[in-house]
Amino acid sequence: MIAIIDYGVGNLFSLCSSLKYIGRDAVITSDAETIIKCDKMLLPGVGAFADAARKLRAGGLGDIVVQEARRGKPLLGVCLGMQLLFETSLEFGRHEGLGLLHGVVSPIRPLIPEDYKIPHIGWNALRFVSREKSPIFKYTNEGEYVYFVHSYHADNCEQVIVATAEYGSHLTAAVGYDNIFGTQFHPEKSGETGLNILRAFAEI
Repeated sequence: MIAIIDYGVGNLFSLCSSLKYIGRDAVITSDAETIIKCDKMLLPGVGAFADAARKLRAGGLGDIVVQEARRGKPLLGVCLGMQLLFETSLEFGRHEGLGLLHGVVSPIRPLIPEDYKIPHIGWNALRFVSREKSPIFKYTNEGEYVYFVHSYHADNCEQVIVATAEYGSHLTAAVGYDNIFGTQFHPEKSGETGLNILRAFAEI
């Protein structure tokens, strides 16, 4: 069973529907005992980092996610959920993340040409950073397209980047370290490629 963490932010039902479509049991929950009993966790997120981090910590949900991840339970963060895995975000100030991965969430504007729109919205091809693919790309080929909506990305985290995407610069598209994974793009909006990424995560 995959626990989709419900802290008031994210595409909960789209992710749940995608997992059920590929035949995986999932539950949308904010209950600590349920999260502990599940064998995997999925952390969604849309909106502003500071607000999401505050809501995640309210009621101790952030502590439960960190606890279970450090015990080895597979965790997948999606979009803002991926950004929350890092130590710090520079979105409208400086804000503390969960600290499961080393790195900082920074604006993409300084990295891309002035005529490129912010936020970055659209389909972009995945580029793997090494020959050995991340487990979440078990059924995914380099060059397949996924769907992004973001203005910030994970930076100063080269040791955990597993895929990038080209949008006027090479931006962090996915990260992974041991049992912790993250996608800046939305697998639940990325067609068959996204379903295959969720399928691979469910098999970890």
